[in-house]
Amino acid sequence: MRMYDLIIIGAGPAGITAGVYAARKRMSSLVITRDIGGQAVWSAEISNYPGYQLISGPDLVAKFEEHLRTYAVALKENERVVGLRKTGSTIIVKTEKGEYDSRTCVVASGKRSQALGVPGEREFKNRGVTYCATCDGPLFADKDAAVIGGGNSALDAALQLMKICRHTYIINTARTLTGDPVMREKVEHNPAVSVLNNTRVTAVLGDTMVNALQIEKDGKQERLSIQGVFVEIGLMPNSDFAPDLEKNALGEIRVNCRSETNIPGIFASGDVTDVPEKQIIVAAGEGAKASLGAFRYLAQNKF
Repeated sequence: MRMYDLIIIGAGPAGITAGVYAARKRMSSLVITRDIGGQAVWSAEISNYPGYQLISGPDLVAKFEEHLRTYAVALKENERVVGLRKTGSTIIVKTEKGEYDSRTCVVASGKRSQALGVPGEREFKNRGVTYCATCDGPLFADKDAAVIGGGNSALDAALQLMKICRHTYIINTARTLTGDPVMREKVEHNPAVSVLNNTRVTAVLGDTMVNALQIEKDGKQERLSIQGVFVEIGLMPNSDFAPDLEKNALGEIRVNCRSETNIPGIFASGDVTDVPEKQIIVAAGEGAKASLGAFRYLAQNKF
């Protein structure tokens, strides 16, 4: 079995940047990922990444991937990591397809969408219930849809859907939307969007496909006729495969300012960590730090 200098888990902005830096440091590295781009690919419009006044998530991710592939970085796609442990000086990454050994590791596995946890959600997943407006929005052209949530993810979804759907409802449990003011203004002043604050979903309804939501507003149960449900209530870190790493109450991996975890040789970066401000540029910077940290660790230790 080959011994790598570095294994990177995940290929979002953090993982891709870590891969680029590893290649430039001439480390033998392997990137293991289920997909390329992570959450960044879900964004329709990105206007706060330096160098691009406006670019779509898929286009930015394509540029990231193109950059990574210019280097000799081994890449295993469509492979899910299910275990991570350190034995002696060897770090073992286990996937559904096999095991890989390395001297160092960068965990950049990102986050996944959080489920509503109401009756009908699981039954109607991919039959009207979805977690990605960028991916599935066009399927609901000229239909009525509901976005569940009130933060930036929900507002981004609504901004996409209001150009596609007949009408979009934002269902928010809080008293007001909590996303960026610029995004709030755009959705609140669009006649094709209705914001329902102080409202929660109690059930997803339908027959073969979703046709309504059961909602509770101001203590009263109502039925809202829609054909699409976009769940945007938050994200959960993909850290379950690493039980030995120290985490906070949210399941985010704890790191210090050098991107080091509690296990020497294992670093973490991006949204899977407890670093504040989950932004593409922050994730990319943290990925660079983690990869440089792995290089420093290799230089300072004898194997």
